[in-house]
Amino acid sequence: MNGSPFSDGIKQIRNKVQRKIDDSAEALNKLSQEIWSNPELAYQETHAHKVLTNFLEQEGFEVAREYHLKTAFKATFGGKAGIHVCVICEYDALPEVGHACGHNLIAECGVAVGLGVKAVLEEPENASIGRVTILGTPAEESGCGKIDLIQAGAFEDVDIAMMAHPFQTNMPRPICLSCEPMSVHFTGRAAHAASGPWMGLNALDAAVMFYNSVSVMRQQFKPEWRVHGTFIKAGDVASIIPEESELQLYFRTVDKEDSPILREKLTQCAKGAAISTGCQVECDFEGERSYASLLTNNILVSLYERLAASLDISCVPGEVTFSTDMGDVSRVVPSIHVLYNIGTKEANHSRAFNEAAGAPEAQAPTLQQAKALALTALELMQPNGNTIVERIKREFNDHVGEK
Repeated sequence: MNGSPFSDGIKQIRNKVQRKIDDSAEALNKLSQEIWSNPELAYQETHAHKVLTNFLEQEGFEVAREYHLKTAFKATFGGKAGIHVCVICEYDALPEVGHACGHNLIAECGVAVGLGVKAVLEEPENASIGRVTILGTPAEESGCGKIDLIQAGAFEDVDIAMMAHPFQTNMPRPICLSCEPMSVHFTGRAAHAASGPWMGLNALDAAVMFYNSVSVMRQQFKPEWRVHGTFIKAGDVASIIPEESELQLYFRTVDKEDSPILREKLTQCAKGAAISTGCQVECDFEGERSYASLLTNNILVSLYERLAASLDISCVPGEVTFSTDMGDVSRVVPSIHVLYNIGTKEANHSRAFNEAAGAPEAQAPTLQQAKALALTALELMQPNGNTIVERIKREFNDHVGEK
């Protein structure tokens, strides 16, 4: 099969991918540790941007720094013909708990996938079968950086998008929820809390009542709905009836038709708390960007699962997990966002998970996932891969308008 990445046989190609990733293991670990040791918040990932782009340029990728965003990048290898696969890197951290979602490993895995695919594409007989882009996407934890890149046209010529995210299990089909912000502001009237409390309207009481109302209503939530939040403002001193209070919440659903239903329930809780306390209330749903739920492409993920199994990666069924702006990407290009086990049972966004993301034990599963994704990308680039991609795109077109 001349012109195919499998012209030497699947075994040889598999060996080439594995050998390149294994040979790069020390450098990839160093890259990951550089990011893990220097956690940076959304849109401030200047160090991660520098070390990743320098590494990829040294590896022979065509690198565009500050790609539409100051801390985004695009690193491409391959010709204009054939299938264009985009591998996503994330590298922003969380306040106080650092890389407690393991984005240093997401970056490492994405780079490793690119190296594995490039090792095949740089063979002269494979020069026209496709190309791989490693796309650095800032601000996943807050800010929805991928939405900026979508709006800038970063995915317009991409056929397939993929990434791997560290977790507690190997889960190729996670249920990643939509996520919408809500700010609730109560206004009351200040008064002396001892000599004239009856003259005040307690905005803190309103906030507490709203919070408790939401908790009580959880019995009527669908099992996959999520609502969580915190108090931002709750008064200043104990001797004054609080005049203002504020809460910030996120509410999450799987299906888009559920989102307005949940929004209305929360709004009614806020209005009820305001009426009960005599306060005024304002609900704002526009303070932050929302995340779309993930639309996993079944044909694409089935291909990945087959290749992952060949590498002895055992997987579990999909469950409700979290939200990600990869959900927004999955609405513009066929995508998969696989979760993988890094050897911890600790929850993401915890200090313990941050430690696990920087531990040596995370390295082997990260590189194993990179091999599975690289083989998935390469299989799409073989001659009959065009037929698979056509099927993937048909499924995408059939479903993207429904979710």
